[in-house]
Amino acid sequence: MRLKNRPFWIVAVISFLLDQLTKFLVVQTFDLGQTLPLLPGIFHFTYVTNTGAAFSILSGKVEWLRWLSLGVSLGLIAIGLFGPVLNIWEELGYGLILGGALGNGIDRFALGYVVDFLDFRLINFAVFNIADSCISIGIVCLLISSWQKTPNSSQRTR
Repeated sequence: MRLKNRPFWIVAVISFLLDQLTKFLVVQTFDLGQTLPLLPGIFHFTYVTNTGAAFSILSGKVEWLRWLSLGVSLGLIAIGLFGPVLNIWEELGYGLILGGALGNGIDRFALGYVVDFLDFRLINFAVFNIADSCISIGIVCLLISSWQKTPNSSQRTR
């Protein structure tokens, strides 16, 4: 039996493992709140925890967010297993989102918070992690996929 949507699964596993590995390394290497300037004033590794979603939205709503992560993950697994054969942008997008949702979901269930460490200070951006990046890039991939499916004006039926 051949696995349907193989790139989806490969991207999901790689993004999940990369997220978990980087978080493990940060937790093992840094004290909470410790920062390491890689490009001083521009980009730092800063170990923080977040009980909310991106940009600390819904801060303290870990219970609700852990179930949301689980629901999104199960929905994407169902799409990969039982849905149609996806185009490459959908496979990349859904795979990245699944990997990110699983990565942050595991943190929420196991720790009660998400480990964040990517700190872009030049633009005063919220500290985030690989899972957050995967979810954001995954959404961009899905937008590209939807733009490719949109018929241009000369192809539309009248």
